[in-house]
Amino acid sequence: MLRWLIGGGREPQGLAEKSSVQTIGEEQLQNPYTELLVLKGHQDIVRFLVQIDDYRFASAGDDGIIFLWNAQTGEKLFELHGHTHKITAITPFSSSDASEEKSHLILTASADRTVIVWDCTSGRQVQKVSCFHSTVKCLTVLQRLDVWLSGGSDLCVWNRKLDLLCKTSHLTDAGISALVELPKNCVAAAVGKELIIFRLIAPNGSEDWSVVEVKHLVDHQDNILSLISINDLTFVTGSHVGELIVWDAVDWTKQASECNFWDSSVHPDVQPEIKLSQSPNETSVKHLTSDEECVFAAVGKGIYVYNLQMKRVIACQRTAHDSSVLHIEKLPNRQLMSCSEDGSVRIWELREKQQLPAESVPTGFFNMWGFGRASKQANQAAKKTQENTPMYFLELVGDLIGHSSAVQMFLYFGELGLATCSADHLIILWKDGERESRLRSLTLFQKLAQNGDLKLKF
Repeated sequence: MLRWLIGGGREPQGLAEKSSVQTIGEEQLQNPYTELLVLKGHQDIVRFLVQIDDYRFASAGDDGIIFLWNAQTGEKLFELHGHTHKITAITPFSSSDASEEKSHLILTASADRTVIVWDCTSGRQVQKVSCFHSTVKCLTVLQRLDVWLSGGSDLCVWNRKLDLLCKTSHLTDAGISALVELPKNCVAAAVGKELIIFRLIAPNGSEDWSVVEVKHLVDHQDNILSLISINDLTFVTGSHVGELIVWDAVDWTKQASECNFWDSSVHPDVQPEIKLSQSPNETSVKHLTSDEECVFAAVGKGIYVYNLQMKRVIACQRTAHDSSVLHIEKLPNRQLMSCSEDGSVRIWELREKQQLPAESVPTGFFNMWGFGRASKQANQAAKKTQENTPMYFLELVGDLIGHSSAVQMFLYFGELGLATCSADHLIILWKDGERESRLRSLTLFQKLAQNGDLKLKF
């Protein structure tokens, strides 16, 4: 209800379509997030949240400012100024030297064509790079090689001192939109609808660092929007037209694909919506995450669970939100969380369906009269339908209403709660109400005991 009070709400449905989004009442017994803290400071859309350690996180967005926050108390720790345009990428950059005291750093890239290294302990700017010819859209740290990569119109390799070690030639004006680390000193870069595999060659004798293209993968029909690593053997991509491709991370061959997210014959238990037309944006794979067993995909307004071993969708909610889903994460206890352009954050539980075994037509007597073949075909059709039917379903167990505009992403801090950021310029910390009540009571008893007003007995 709070979202309605601060001036927002879900977008009204047009006359041509009726919303089929699941709803849940105010009594949400499995939703622990009954308290919230609103964090103010940003002056424009907040697009990024990145975890620094167990209790700190950073936020950044279109105002070019980076804030560091305490996830437990909501305290603003630092306000970092150095960029003149919006932030386009952010990533942690912690020390990998075991002999040193671990330092917590973050890298930020901006549309002002700079990258800055920040010290999260002091809140100071460590160093700044301003030699880019285009906006850096993605940053990736390769801890094993102790280098970091920047992706824009070219791919650059840097060391911790921010020395440029090597770079590629100009790739495209559109630039690299995503990077992911692969085995054998390789990285995969999403460039439009192509995947380019690069290999980093470390110094050997008198030779310097170098980066070389080793393969172009052109299996996608449209721009790649999502790129994630599953493990050392597998990575996954998702495109603007709803293609999901599973790749071998070692030899870069296609292992499996799913392009039928919106095919009702593949998901027969899902009721198709009545629409005058279907926008390509409604099939875009905006975000992917994985627990190594399954890939969880945000596709248009829906969320899908794709089992890697079975190579098929095992659960889906085609209209999880009123607008496009922007971010999705797997939580403990078979739960998922999603956020959307409609301003909502929703919690889902993956539950197993009660499967009804396909009835087989008995053979023997009927075979004598030629019915055996027909029954075999019927059994095969029933088996195929059963194989295509999702084995699980997603039950809505929580609906967090607090933002008045698109929720860009969120961070899960376990027992400390949840942080969400939005186009409404706000960050909200969602807290477990029961836990917070216990902590307040404990604090009160401790103060009374210190003042001598209460004698604690054990």
